[in-house]
Amino acid sequence: MQKIINSHCHIYPEKIASRAVEGIRDFYDLDMSLNGRVDNLIEDGNKVGVTHYLIHSVATSPKQVRSINEFISGVVNSDPDLFSGFGTLHPDSDDIEGDFEHLVGLGLKGVKLHPDFQQFALNEDRAFKLGEVIDRGNVPVLIHCGDFRYNYSNPEQLKPFLEKFPDMRVIGAHFAGWSVWGQATEKLAGTPNLYVDLSSSLYALSSDEANKFIHAYGVDKVLWGTDYPMWEAESEMEMFHKIGLTKEEENLILYENSAKILGLK
Repeated sequence: MQKIINSHCHIYPEKIASRAVEGIRDFYDLDMSLNGRVDNLIEDGNKVGVTHYLIHSVATSPKQVRSINEFISGVVNSDPDLFSGFGTLHPDSDDIEGDFEHLVGLGLKGVKLHPDFQQFALNEDRAFKLGEVIDRGNVPVLIHCGDFRYNYSNPEQLKPFLEKFPDMRVIGAHFAGWSVWGQATEKLAGTPNLYVDLSSSLYALSSDEANKFIHAYGVDKVLWGTDYPMWEAESEMEMFHKIGLTKEEENLILYENSAKILGLK
């Protein structure tokens, strides 16, 4: 049986899930059918046979950091065979190092950053301050990348961050450049420490474009994910299978690459 890791899943506590999903819907002007809750994530993933989920959430203010990380950790601890978790950090926290130590102590395996939501540029000192803490901790970081409307996480901001921390395992979400996919691939493909995920991208790309971008970054550097709750797993998997990859390449992207980053046996 094919093992599948959904490597990009946002989840929220039940009491705020609907409000969080509405915020995402408004930010991206997107129709969404999923509700952001853990049970719905599993229900959606079961339709395509997902066997493991990388879950995370983003703090939009420093005061949210530790409570979000405790929530993500609680879900992971409820079923560690099914979930791995990345914690959140915020550039304006008075105690970034303490926040990082707290998330590592909770058993979280990496960090998720969203510069466009958190309103900091990846090539500014606030980002480098975060990067220094993450780099010393030797954990991977998943970064939302790209948005034609802003200048926080586009390739010209991401490239200096990658160069400053060449040993950090950076996962550039959305082919490292949502809405600027071609520009991101041209500027960033071949960067040794950069992985990318396919989330929130296949809906906008032809199969040939997706195939070209995957091979530009390298099939051993690409992860499959749905950006839950933005996209349904069935439609994402259907588009993935149309890209024209070999079975070996599909297995790397669906499971092996993520499993290596997450340290799964």
